Amino acid sequence: MKNLLIHLWLAQLVFFNAASAESLEVLIQEEATEVYGSAMPDNSTFNILLQSGGLKEAVVIAAFWMDRNTGQFVANAATPDGKLKRVKGVAILSIEVPVPVRRLLPDEIITHQDIAIEILPYTRVGSYAAINLDEVIGKQVQRLLPKGRPIMTQSIINPLVIDRGDKIEIRYTDGPITLTAPGRALADASRGQEIKIVNLVGNTILVGIASAEGIVEIIR
Repeated sequence: MKNLLIHLWLAQLVFFNAASAESLEVLIQEEATEVYGSAMPDNSTFNILLQSGGLKEAVVIAAFWMDRNTGQFVANAATPDGKLKRVKGVAILSIEVPVPVRRLLPDEIITHQDIAIEILPYTRVGSYAAINLDEVIGKQVQRLLPKGRPIMTQSIINPLVIDRGDKIEIRYTDGPITLTAPGRALADASRGQEIKIVNLVGNTILVGIASAEGIVEIIR
């Protein structure tokens, strides 16, 4: 009885959907995406590797099982001629990431010309890699970035406007009044970053905000 119901279902499915058969890879991608749900990273997709079998199109996936750790899957695909066929393969989660087109050295500022977008297996990317262009363009290289490899967020920083040991101008503003004094930076700092400095007039240690190249604002 169960087999009869399945065959009747397949017959109806083929009658109504024979003209709408789709690529088997596309249907598997949809199923794998549903398995991941909200855990699927942005800018990612699945690269489907099917075991040999010759089936290229299907009307629908009747059943789908997948191991998220390995990407291996087994599916029952309804074929355009009304049959169920077992298919197996691997769904490789891949993601678009920016990678350097050349080796980038520390202190270089990353530009669009330095970056290309590549699709890599997610297992090669890791959770600390930058996955969007706006995360890397305009940033300063802190650690050497190899060509063609994902960029780790801890390897890049906002461009430094003050280097440790630089002579800087200390500014203190209170309403319409602005006071300035010479100082020296005791650390590196990017724009908007907190920095420790020494006031060379009174030889006192202060903490301010790096507001521009060579300028530190003292905030009340």
